[in-house]
Amino acid sequence: MDNYHRKRILITGGAGFLGSHLSERLLKEGNEILCLDNFFTGTKENIAHLMDDHNFELIRHDVEFPIHLEVDEIYNLACPASPPHYQHNPIHTNKTSVLGAINMLGLAKRNNAKIMQASTSEVYGDPHVHPQTEDYWGNVNPIGIRSCYDEGKRCAETLFFDYHRQHNLKIKVARIFNTYGPNMHPNDGRVVSNFILQALRGEDITIYGDGSQSRSFCYVDELIDGFIRLMASGDDFTGPVNLGNPVEFTIKELAEKVIEMTNSKSKLTLKPLPQDDPKQRQPDITLAKKELSWEPKIKLEEGLKSTIKYFEKFL
Repeated sequence: MDNYHRKRILITGGAGFLGSHLSERLLKEGNEILCLDNFFTGTKENIAHLMDDHNFELIRHDVEFPIHLEVDEIYNLACPASPPHYQHNPIHTNKTSVLGAINMLGLAKRNNAKIMQASTSEVYGDPHVHPQTEDYWGNVNPIGIRSCYDEGKRCAETLFFDYHRQHNLKIKVARIFNTYGPNMHPNDGRVVSNFILQALRGEDITIYGDGSQSRSFCYVDELIDGFIRLMASGDDFTGPVNLGNPVEFTIKELAEKVIEMTNSKSKLTLKPLPQDDPKQRQPDITLAKKELSWEPKIKLEEGLKSTIKYFEKFL
């Protein structure tokens, strides 16, 4: 791609789990990547192999504060996404979502750039509708221990649509469901990373609740494909659009599968379910299929294989 047609793309949270995969993919496609991260949960190890590419630039910055750059597109991924991380500093989490959205929308407006918000299935809260469709408004506790994340992301969506209506900004909103794969933070407290590390160490696998609560797991490569398709879609399609794997598993089924695939002798131990933890989480991806021709194909066993291999290096 020549310099004239090469896109200059800003990825906030670019050294995180999703951001590092997106940086690598967009760099391979011949774009110039500005990777912005404050390293609250992102790590330089995730993007170390990209540093020698002259089209990749790392900027240490917190999206809570404005920044002036020249860009064509923005993927706003910055925000701790696992409960232990976002509950560690809930005020910072909320400010990252809300102030981060304000600052990145302002940057997009100044550049007349297209901007995508990495929203979340958590906007649905503990849902009364199953599977969740984009027109469901959710069941969210505004004052609970998860609210800093859930309500921060909901407010960010509000800001995106207000900028779209008021300033005709080109926006895209993706609601991300459970995603897993290499580059996950080993201490992020999410079920996939927790279960794999506990199984590899031969420790008891901790299940919160009775294990009957369900999740749908999307392999990271397929989610990144969804991001890129969404950004490339026509300006009249803003989303929000669910991106996730609709194949549902109980937490107990996931734990048993991880034990089997790691040949572990780990046993299951049950602990109380945390406050406001959703009982069911499954995306309806009808809209993504129709508008983006996007549908996950990678089976859980296949994705777990490469994820287990990645986590073996932490032993």
